[in-house]
Amino acid sequence: MATPTSHPPSRNTSADTGGAVAAGETDVPVIVFEHVDLAFDEKVILKNLSFTIRQGHTKIFLGASGAGKSTILKLILGLLKPDAGAIWVMGERVDQLSEAEMMPMRQNLGMVFQEGALFDSLTVRENVGYKLYEELQWPIEKADARVAEVLGFVGLGEYIDRMPSELSGGQRRRVAIARAMAAKPRILLYDEPTTGLDPITSLTVDEEIIKLRDLEGVSSVLVTHQLRDAFFVAEHAASRDGNEVAFEKAEYDKAQQAEFIMLKEGRIHFEGNANELRALAAHDTYIQSFLS
Repeated sequence: MATPTSHPPSRNTSADTGGAVAAGETDVPVIVFEHVDLAFDEKVILKNLSFTIRQGHTKIFLGASGAGKSTILKLILGLLKPDAGAIWVMGERVDQLSEAEMMPMRQNLGMVFQEGALFDSLTVRENVGYKLYEELQWPIEKADARVAEVLGFVGLGEYIDRMPSELSGGQRRRVAIARAMAAKPRILLYDEPTTGLDPITSLTVDEEIIKLRDLEGVSSVLVTHQLRDAFFVAEHAASRDGNEVAFEKAEYDKAQQAEFIMLKEGRIHFEGNANELRALAAHDTYIQSFLS
C-alpha cells in the first residue's frame, strides 16, 4: 500500500481537509482517490487513478466494458482493496479499514445495482426497510414511517404492500433507489441503473437520481453505458414548489457540479463537464466511439 497520509489530498481548493464531513457542508470532498492501482494477477484494472467527488456533486463514469468502472464502486464500498494509493470516504481512509471497521462507514453509502436486486420473497415495504429492520434495528414505527416517506419520494407510496413480481421494471428500479436512500446515506452509488429499460422508463429513474442530489443533497457516483441518461442527469436540475417537483436545464454553475470521467484501460482518458466532453469528441476517436 502507499505510505499513509494524514488527510485527503487537496485537489481543487486549498480548504480540503480530512475528518468527518458535516451534514449541510458544501464544496468539501466526500470521496477522494489518490494514485490508486489495482490488478488481478497480470491484468491491470486501474492505474494511477486520482479524482475527487464533492458534497452534493455528481461523478459519471464511462468507458468500455472492463475499463474498471464498477470496480471503482467496489473500492468505495471497501469490498476490494487497492494494490497502491489511498481512498478516502467521508474523511476516512477506507483502504486501511478492516471489514468490521467498514461496517459503520457503509451507513454513509447507498448502492443501486444494475438489476435492482430486490428480494423476490419480500414485499416492497420489507425490501425498502430491510436495512432499517434487520441491520440498524430501528423501532418498527420509526422504520415504517421512513419506508413510507422514501416510497412517497419516488412516487410509489401506494405500492408499499405489493410484491416485486407485481412491479414493472422501472418501478423495481425506483424501489431499489428507495431502499438505497432509506438509511439516509450521504453518498449514493449507481451501477448501470437504467440498463434494460426503455427510454421513457429510464427517464423516471434519471429524475429520481436528480431529485436525491438536488433536493436531499446526496452526492452521486453514476456508472453507466447509457449516454442519454448520463447527459440528462448532468445537465438537468430539480426544484420543489410546494408538493410539486420541476425539472429543467441546469444553470451554468449547477452544471459544473456534474463531471464525467472516461476510463480507458484503467486510466482516466478524460475528466470534465458535458460541454467539454462533447467538444473533445470532435477530434478524439475513443470518445467518438461512445458518443456516436
